[in-house]
Amino acid sequence: MANSDVYWNPILETLPQDKLRELHLKKFRKILTWAYDHSPFYHELYKKAGLEPGDINTYDDIRKVPQMEKSLLRDAQNRDPFPYGTILSVPLEDVTVYHQTSGTTGQPVFQPDTWQDWDWCAETWAYILYAQGYRNTDRVFIPFGYHTAIAYWMGHYGAEKLGCEVVPGGVLNTEARILKIQELRATALMATPTYILGMADTARTKLGIDPAKDLNIKKITVAGEPGGSIPTTKKRMEEAWGCKVYDHVGATEFGAWSYECTFQAGLHVNEGLFLVEIEDIDTGELITESGRRGKMIISTFDRFAQPCIRFDSKDIIEWSPDVCECGRTFRMIKGGVVGRVDDITKVKGVLLAPTSIEEVVRSIPQLGDEYEVIVTKKGDLDDISLRLELVPGQEGNEESVRKTLIDQLRIKTGLGYNLEFHEYGSLPRYDLKAKRFKDLRKDAH
Repeated sequence: MANSDVYWNPILETLPQDKLRELHLKKFRKILTWAYDHSPFYHELYKKAGLEPGDINTYDDIRKVPQMEKSLLRDAQNRDPFPYGTILSVPLEDVTVYHQTSGTTGQPVFQPDTWQDWDWCAETWAYILYAQGYRNTDRVFIPFGYHTAIAYWMGHYGAEKLGCEVVPGGVLNTEARILKIQELRATALMATPTYILGMADTARTKLGIDPAKDLNIKKITVAGEPGGSIPTTKKRMEEAWGCKVYDHVGATEFGAWSYECTFQAGLHVNEGLFLVEIEDIDTGELITESGRRGKMIISTFDRFAQPCIRFDSKDIIEWSPDVCECGRTFRMIKGGVVGRVDDITKVKGVLLAPTSIEEVVRSIPQLGDEYEVIVTKKGDLDDISLRLELVPGQEGNEESVRKTLIDQLRIKTGLGYNLEFHEYGSLPRYDLKAKRFKDLRKDAH
């Protein structure tokens, strides 16, 4: 019997891979049948493809099912019943919880959940937090106003499900949040990597508080940005707060599907509740081996109001060859989500992932946490600038930092940059998801 002190669900988290595949097929057929029978959108989608639920009899048959993507979801939600449209798979009166996406990539997508669905959402986060060492003795501080965004609502309810005490710090400003964390001796924190670093900077520079020495935070869970799986960014956060920082990845449409455990060996895919496939971006070929990046196609098994079946997330991931010492049998992702298909852009003929720039900047201790990347056109040629801040007291080291940046950026990204050093504190600061990469080439036309 698996150790219940390590796993939230000892049975599922240690189930052999062959048994997980059997479970995947069973659960996939169940949600597919539900969607076919209850959602006019899915019924029409599958009818046009000449597919019925009874056609899915083997694990390989799953790939016969048409994929879903955000544009199709938006189109379906533009129909009645308002506001969820024909994808809704339960009576409207059964919807008890409303959230929506941020709308950063277009019209927001609305997310309905029944009470049963919402309990499932809390369950996904219970897996995450338990694996990261959260227990009913923790006092968890969440420094955001949750409003219609789903992530920290899920984290809040997931922590409560574990028996943690949760302190919502939404209406407070950053300084007041830090003081409240100190006053209440909070032991855990959830935020974006950007805000974790920003809070530490504010604590030191404005309040004279060293988070690593003067606060009681023992663990931090981050989300919303790739930084939690970028080693140099993770190192900065852990040094600033004097504790372990754990990553997790999720989305409004399909939930919290992966998480780090206390061994920090990579992201576990929660294969008890999700099916994750990786496809070659260009050919659509299924990738099952490690060492090849592709886009994630994800299915959510137990969320019924708005089923998510073979959803093209456009997240770029790759399988890890490693097996975690924690004993979980769930497959792992190497390096987290390295970007999105939409984010990987060609600059000067070179494919660039913005996470590579972050890795370099955060590896240089003389640089502050904030930076900006600006891509423009000068005539017919691409031009890329990197704006940075030296930490106070390092102004005399600008030339040595410049040389290190030029060398490391060339190695990591294959590009040369116009490097601009700005006064510390002058670059934009962000509370939630940072917008550090700005491609202005389309504005030049």
